[in-house]
Amino acid sequence: MSGLRLPDPGWLAQRRLAADQPPRIGRHPLFWGPHAIGSIEPDFAHQIRLKSPSDKDLLLQETEHQGQAAWRLRDGPGDGLGQLAQQLREISPYVRRQWRDEALAVWGPDGAPLGAVERGAVRPLGIATQAVHLVGRSRSGGFWVQQRALDKANDPGLWDTLMGGMVSAQDTVQSALARETWEEAGLRLDALGGLQRGGRVTLRRPTGAGTAGYMVEHIDWYQAWLPDGLEPENQDGEVAGFDLLAPEALVARLEQDAFTLEASLILAAALG
Repeated sequence: MSGLRLPDPGWLAQRRLAADQPPRIGRHPLFWGPHAIGSIEPDFAHQIRLKSPSDKDLLLQETEHQGQAAWRLRDGPGDGLGQLAQQLREISPYVRRQWRDEALAVWGPDGAPLGAVERGAVRPLGIATQAVHLVGRSRSGGFWVQQRALDKANDPGLWDTLMGGMVSAQDTVQSALARETWEEAGLRLDALGGLQRGGRVTLRRPTGAGTAGYMVEHIDWYQAWLPDGLEPENQDGEVAGFDLLAPEALVARLEQDAFTLEASLILAAALG
């Protein structure tokens, strides 16, 4: 967008740094069969082992990978991961707060789905997740943005792209894009113009202190424009409201850190 002020490079570098942080505590890889599916803090893994009544009931087994300590899931994703998630729920207040009764896919290194796991358990297990966002524009060049509801578990009250949501185990990126755009903004994709993929943002960073969690999230983002007279309207109660910002106003609000980290990176890319 030539002629418009872009976000300050120093601010953008800080946001990118915040999105790519090592774990606070060393983590060991978590394997299922030959596949590395996540990572786990050693002390947290031992807490899980203590919940098993006998050796034959152990869900996690200590092992090595390339000469380094690692952990292996006793059973494949599905039943084994389901049991492990339930044990995490018993020992971790964080997992209990995050529990959604929603399954997210567990992916192999080649991108093929191996199974599914409860959403609330993915961060302590370092399992990579997938999300999708939509950058909404007006025909005059403004950006439609949403304010997250004040009772959201994560980033309450912060500003976000027009739509952002997780890709569940039952979804493709495209079906999640369509569903979440309706639920969060009351918009059908076929009513929007110029829908196209914008790119991908990946976050790697620890989650809340004391949670033993580590986030690895791949976010595919799309962009489209809303026809004149068509405005977003939330359907699921997870949005406090919407705003239409001129690019200059969007940059100013971004630099005030009023947006979620992922939205900051996505919107900065859309502006550039």
